[in-house]
Amino acid sequence: MEIDATLAGYSDLAFKSAIVVYTLVLVLLLVQYASARTRQIAAREPALVGGGSDPALPGKIVAPPARPLADRFGNMAFSVLVVAVALHLASIVLRGFATNRFPLGNMYEFVTMATVAAVLVGMVLLREQRYRSMWVFLLVPVLVLMFLGGTVLYADAAPVVPALRSFWLPIHVTIVSIGSGVFLVSGIASLLFLFRLRQPEGGESGTVLGAIARRLPDARTLDRIAYRTTIIGFPLFGAGVILGAIWAEAAWGRFWGWDPKETCSFIAWVLYAAYLHARATSGWRDTRAAWINIAGFVAMLFNLFIINLVISGLHSYAGLT
Repeated sequence: MEIDATLAGYSDLAFKSAIVVYTLVLVLLLVQYASARTRQIAAREPALVGGGSDPALPGKIVAPPARPLADRFGNMAFSVLVVAVALHLASIVLRGFATNRFPLGNMYEFVTMATVAAVLVGMVLLREQRYRSMWVFLLVPVLVLMFLGGTVLYADAAPVVPALRSFWLPIHVTIVSIGSGVFLVSGIASLLFLFRLRQPEGGESGTVLGAIARRLPDARTLDRIAYRTTIIGFPLFGAGVILGAIWAEAAWGRFWGWDPKETCSFIAWVLYAAYLHARATSGWRDTRAAWINIAGFVAMLFNLFIINLVISGLHSYAGLT
């Protein structure tokens, strides 16, 4: 199968550009995060809110208050974020056209798909202004994964191994990668939930950790985000595992063989099932359920890196040389 080197080069350029633009978004969000402050109650100066005449200076028109610096940087960040996502998606599409196949044949391509899925889920579920502070903590792992994907896990555009030349590839791997991206958002939300619980009243003590916590949504909101995203990711990941078993029967003559990747995927699925059960059980809804959710995310990371790179098995298609 002939590879279009020009399109492959454009794909790599789009991927690297996306990393640069995501970094710019992170810098803007950090500035917004640092400059955020508790807003004054509007009723404190009712005559001046929204513009109008100053009663102390008859006839003088008072301009509306300037938009806070944090809001301006936050709006800039989300405008630039759209550009970053467009470049991210372009790198995937161009890789597919360059290789004349679905672009999910190695770990580099899997990480690319999973990270863009995480960002898109964030754009849907965290679009409200009160959730903007969470984006700082979401973009950091996204950038780390993209950096690892573009360096340690990178593979040149090439045809996939014969075992992956199946119509099941785009179905199975796409669902699993999107589910992984959703679980990334869920895991970050649970980590922030646990952090927020340790900073009561938003950290009014004035410590650095308290100042960070004060700009986050309240613990109940963070827990709700983790639960909502897991509800989305759990059936997706479960469907991916089932479809993978069907593919395994067609390719290897058996549905399940307790291959290391199959085993770790099953463990992760059980952990997320346990989280959903614990989240709905009285007495487990707080920290214990959150820790189970984090354990499930750790299992996903173990499955992605350790299983693919260290432990050999039938699923060893990392694409690394």
